[in-house]
Amino acid sequence: MAEDDKKAQTTAANKGGNPKKEKPPAVEDKPFADFMHQDYLPALKQELENQGLEDLDLKFEKRRVPPLDAKGDCWQVIGTWQGGNRRFVVYFPKADIKGPRAFSCSADGTQPSTIEPFLMDERKINLSLLVFGVVQRLNAQKWLARN
Repeated sequence: MAEDDKKAQTTAANKGGNPKKEKPPAVEDKPFADFMHQDYLPALKQELENQGLEDLDLKFEKRRVPPLDAKGDCWQVIGTWQGGNRRFVVYFPKADIKGPRAFSCSADGTQPSTIEPFLMDERKINLSLLVFGVVQRLNAQKWLARN
């Protein structure tokens, strides 16, 4: 009978006695501006510097989108280097990394001629994917690695 009591105590302890450790919240669950300033910009800057960009300037601000000026302001991550001759912008029309996103790039100080969807087919957006997406697009322009 004592063995049955031990099993019952063990079962009870496993059900409620040992609480599961809670996972810390993901960085992507932070408020939008906090995530951008504390996580995305530093991670993106570090990765682009690892790719060889030396004079990279990254900004996060809300401003008008030149081809769509009538639509109002939009959150933007703006990266420039080579003395401002090369530039990319990641657009966040809603203050949400999981919302719509767009990307543009331009050279020689000109305005972008195309704004295209950015990572729209991805189901789960996270920090590493947002960084990877920018690196991938800049590589497609042949702006990072020599091909």
